[in-house]
Amino acid sequence: MSKEKHYETKRRAITMTENLNLFTSTQVVIKEALDKLGYDEGMYELLKEPMRMTEVRIPIKMDDGKVKVFTGFRGQHNDAVGPTKGGVRFHPDVTLDEVRALSMWMTLKAGIVDLPYGGGKGGIICDPREMSMDELERLSRGYVRALSQVMGPTKDIPAPDVFTNSQIMAWMMDEYSRIDEFNSPGFITGKPIVLGGSQGRDRATAEGVTIIINEAAKRRGIDMKGARIVIQGFGNAGSFLSKFLHDAGAKVIGISDAYGALHDPDGLDIDYLLDRRDSFGTVTTLFENTLTNEELLELDCDILVPAAIENQITEHNAHNIKASIVVEAANGPTTSEATKILSERGVLLVPDVLASAGGVTVSYFEWVQNNMGYYWTEEEVREKMTLKMVTAFENVYSQATTRGIDMRLAAYMIGIRKTAEASRFRGWA
Repeated sequence: MSKEKHYETKRRAITMTENLNLFTSTQVVIKEALDKLGYDEGMYELLKEPMRMTEVRIPIKMDDGKVKVFTGFRGQHNDAVGPTKGGVRFHPDVTLDEVRALSMWMTLKAGIVDLPYGGGKGGIICDPREMSMDELERLSRGYVRALSQVMGPTKDIPAPDVFTNSQIMAWMMDEYSRIDEFNSPGFITGKPIVLGGSQGRDRATAEGVTIIINEAAKRRGIDMKGARIVIQGFGNAGSFLSKFLHDAGAKVIGISDAYGALHDPDGLDIDYLLDRRDSFGTVTTLFENTLTNEELLELDCDILVPAAIENQITEHNAHNIKASIVVEAANGPTTSEATKILSERGVLLVPDVLASAGGVTVSYFEWVQNNMGYYWTEEEVREKMTLKMVTAFENVYSQATTRGIDMRLAAYMIGIRKTAEASRFRGWA
């Protein structure tokens, strides 16, 4: 085995382990949340895994004429409240356990911002960076054909996720409309505006995180003008977030991508960096004096925003975090051990299921607009999302303060309660 093949195999093994840990750690917190809410073991048995996990094989004719078979997944956690909802990611490291865990997180997010949804999530094992547009279109349509019987505007509603975008959503919507023999814009969200997409959807996650950061800063008496902020990750969410906070007067003193980190205690020139980044959010390769991502996390700052990948703040570095507020814009950037350490140190940790709920909130608005056939302005969308996010933060913060628990457990308690109650009323548990 070559050295490159060895390291690739090792990396994938680590990724699979992390995804399994993500799933089991999610179960642990859900169990604790249900116990504190007074539900019995039967409710946990119902909600500890998705009600449906589907694995499909998708044969696609590639540009060279050969047929390649891709593996796809769709997890639907619980539809007691309403149709399941969640993104579809195209990535070489997609696993069944990752999809399973993230579908459960979508249930939590929907409950936290009070949406009539259960959680869903999907993915295809592929590397879109090595595929042509024609191949991506065939793959997108093949995924919908394989799952059309268990998806739909009143069953399960997909959306963009890692390495998928509005064009892929458009292909998927068109394929479903062909199968359904009816124009079905409500089948999927994150579409182009001309096909029924919502104003503000592309920046909704970052805007939601910005709203949450402002609310957290108020609780800690931090003035956002001049606040020192570090953002790990400069992809879609991280770059939008950097721009929003920079324009609001904050000092973004550190950012990073997959290759390293940049730091300036006086504040980085965010507009310049945005102009130089490539389509995958890479910019640090243009600079010589860079930090590691590990060093970035431990910079002296007021607010730290992990907006990259899982398991970045662990028991090994949690004691070195100098921020007084940590807002999780990525999925699972802080381990359960690190959560305890940060909470004991008095750090205000705002969990991912709350902080990144802006995306599913505006996806819900898009679905509502599709169902009505009436579309809102960007100002209306922003106003409605702000109300949802501020209310959600207040509810979680109040729960945490009143019960003397950390924000993650408080968020899980609020997030799971709606689905648990709906399941109870239906007689499922």
